[in-house]
Amino acid sequence: MNLPHDDRPTILVVDDERLNRNALAAMLGLEYRVLLAKDGPGALVHAQREAAQLQLILLDVSMPGMSGYEVLGALRADERTAGIAVIFITGQSDDAAEEYGLNLGAADYVSKPIRPAIVRVRVRNQIHLALQRRALERLAQIDGLTGLANRRHFDAQFERAWRRCERTGCPLGLALVDIDHFKQYNDRYGHVQGDEALRAVAQTLQAHARRPDDLAARIGGEEFTLLMPGDESLVQRIEDFRQAVVAQAIAHADSSVGPTLTVSCGLVVARQLEHITPTGLLQKADALLYTAKSQGRNRTVAWTQS
Repeated sequence: MNLPHDDRPTILVVDDERLNRNALAAMLGLEYRVLLAKDGPGALVHAQREAAQLQLILLDVSMPGMSGYEVLGALRADERTAGIAVIFITGQSDDAAEEYGLNLGAADYVSKPIRPAIVRVRVRNQIHLALQRRALERLAQIDGLTGLANRRHFDAQFERAWRRCERTGCPLGLALVDIDHFKQYNDRYGHVQGDEALRAVAQTLQAHARRPDDLAARIGGEEFTLLMPGDESLVQRIEDFRQAVVAQAIAHADSSVGPTLTVSCGLVVARQLEHITPTGLLQKADALLYTAKSQGRNRTVAWTQS
């Protein structure tokens, strides 16, 4: 049975006392999606698993085994959780302890005994800031014309995918895509129509980035990429994409390929990353794209590492 999606902001409450956890959950549960953890290791598991949705952690300072300070240090050391806001919950009234926590990167402090009105205001303020920050981060990662990831975001995701595939041994697929004779298209139809063509190709590419880890990006004027970590089906996926662009039948009267808009694709599937570098993989895909163009365009040229 599929549960309904809860799109409320997500908060993680971490406290070794059950009464405190339950009290905070009851206090915040109507407005937010609340997760609970009773210790530091459990908090880290929740934070890593929910990093994409988690806006705020309410973290008890004094817990057995792993203190709140240690939990915060571990959160900041992990790129997945480094940006999550943390409010410390403490029974201490020591200014030095509060200063220490703020210097570690805590956003705020809540003192025990908990005052519901104060907690709600401080939580609301931090959630508002977290949502604003994430909205700005998303804008900074998106190509404004096509809505795909931009070059900056692609570079960051490519590096992460490379490290993960290197660590796990899974294959890494990378395709470079270029619209054939796009300068001639702009010259004949104008830049407004050219932008529409770019958007049409981008939407088609995005439709073929089907898995959560796939990334479709615009990395140049009329150049795109599809990154597929952990999947060797990129060859068929890109060929399906190329044929889908042809099927759109976007008129291109000045193309030497044919009467409609087409794309050329160069792609690689690497299985043994210790034998190649990220730059080398990009260069290989670029060389294959050049080969596709030199062989007449509107085709896919692929290389799969044995």
